[in-house]
Amino acid sequence: MLAMRLHRPALAASAPLVAEMVPDPAPGPDEILLRVSTCGVCHTDLHTVEGDIPLPRLPIVPGHQIVGRVEAVGERVSGWSVGDRAGAAWLRHTCGTCHFCVSGAENLCERAEFNGLHSDGGYAEYATVPGDFAYRIPEVYADHEAAPLLCAGIIGYRALKRSRIRPGGRLGLYGFGASAHVAIQIALHQRCEVYVFTRSPNHQSLAKRLGAAWVGRAEDSPPARLDAAIIFAPAGALVPEALRVMQRGGTLALAGITMSPIPSLEYDRHLYHERTVTSVANATRDDGRELMALAGEIKIRTTTEVFPLREANRVLSLLKESRIEASAVLDCARAT
Repeated sequence: MLAMRLHRPALAASAPLVAEMVPDPAPGPDEILLRVSTCGVCHTDLHTVEGDIPLPRLPIVPGHQIVGRVEAVGERVSGWSVGDRAGAAWLRHTCGTCHFCVSGAENLCERAEFNGLHSDGGYAEYATVPGDFAYRIPEVYADHEAAPLLCAGIIGYRALKRSRIRPGGRLGLYGFGASAHVAIQIALHQRCEVYVFTRSPNHQSLAKRLGAAWVGRAEDSPPARLDAAIIFAPAGALVPEALRVMQRGGTLALAGITMSPIPSLEYDRHLYHERTVTSVANATRDDGRELMALAGEIKIRTTTEVFPLREANRVLSLLKESRIEASAVLDCARAT
C-alpha cells in the first residue's frame, strides 16, 4: 500500500513525509482492518510531524480522523463485519483497569495510545484500529464530510462539556478552525448566544454565516460578558483576554494539545469570583459516540477541502500558514 511516513520530525515546509510503498497491515485479534477512504488533517498531525509532541516510535504514519470500509476482522472482534463503514479517532487504546478508566475518564489513562502516534494512522491506503475503539458513521454523511467529526468534532464537543455552558448561555469561541465550526453549531442547537473572537476576516465572515451573534478580535470587548469560553487557538496570550470578559462563576476551557506560554494573571481581575480555567485532554469513547449520535440528529455541517494523499506535506504547510479555511481531508481511496 501507499503510505505517507515520517522518519524524523522536521518543519512541514521541508516536506518531511515520504510517500512509500509498504506491506498492507494485518489486523490483530482485537482489531479491524480498514481500507481508508478519507483521513482528515489535524493540527495534532502538524505537531506530530514537526516534533512538538514526543514521538514514541519512528517511522510513523500520521492521521487520526479516519473513515473507511472494514476489509478484515480480528478473531476476537464482535460487532463489525466486512463491508461496514467505520471511523477511527485519536484515542486508540486504554488499559481499562486504572482509576481513570474505571471512573469514566479513560481520556486521562496514563497508558493510553493514539492513532497516528503510537500506531500507524490514516495517511495511507489501509489502517488497523481496535474494534472497540472504532465508530459507526451516521449515514447522512459522505466519507469526506464525516472525517472532521472524528477529531475536530469530538474535541469541540468535549470542550463544550468542559466549559459547562448551559443551554441559553453566552459562549465565547477563540479561534475559528475546524473544532469551532462544529462547536458553534452544537451551541446554537442548545440556544446559546455565541461570540466569536478571531483575527481572520474570512473566519469572521464565516462565523456570522454560521450564526454568531457577534464577531471581533481577542482584544475587543463583546456586547456582554461571557458565561463560558473555549480557546481553540494554541496561543497562551488569549487566556487573560478571555478571562477579562468572563462573567463571575464562568469557565474557560483550553482545547489545544499544546499552547504557547500563558502570561501572568492578576488574581482580582482574572480569577476572583470563582472563575475556572480547565484544559481539554483528548476525549473518551463516550464523547465520540455522543457526538456521532448528535451529528446524525441535527446534521452538523462540515466544510471540507479534499486533497490527494500524496499532497499531505503541502496540506500541512497550508494548515500551518492558516491558508485552509475549511477542514482539510486527504483522499486515500485513489492514492495510487
